[in-house]
Amino acid sequence: MAPFEKSMEMMPFKQRKCLATRKDEVCSIRSKFPNKLPVIVERYIREKTLPLLDKTKFLVPFELTLGQFLCLLRNKIALDSTQALFLLVAEKSMSCMSSSMGEVYSQHRDTDGFLYITYASQEMFGAPHLAARPPC
Repeated sequence: MAPFEKSMEMMPFKQRKCLATRKDEVCSIRSKFPNKLPVIVERYIREKTLPLLDKTKFLVPFELTLGQFLCLLRNKIALDSTQALFLLVAEKSMSCMSSSMGEVYSQHRDTDGFLYITYASQEMFGAPHLAARPPC
């Protein structure tokens, strides 16, 4: 992959495509798949340990819960047992994991029609570098 392609891939989805293009894309997706929600999932910009997902666009059923979607993402990323995965909806809030994706979408969808979710990690549960810290 050329350096330019790689840098474009790392840019947030909203910066890669203009608003009109994103709106057209959502319109096309919703007409082809009326029972699915268009979701963009991107890694937090300062995240250092989690890999980038192989894709950013997901079509999600209305009735899937945010917790089930989180499990789906955990499996896709193949997290270590010492890592937690956190989801930020619309770059600002952590929603209830029992909420359906339909509820989350209706409350937090962007003006372009996509639901934006950012993922990040936090090492915990005796992660090696935390255990190596000297006591206070």
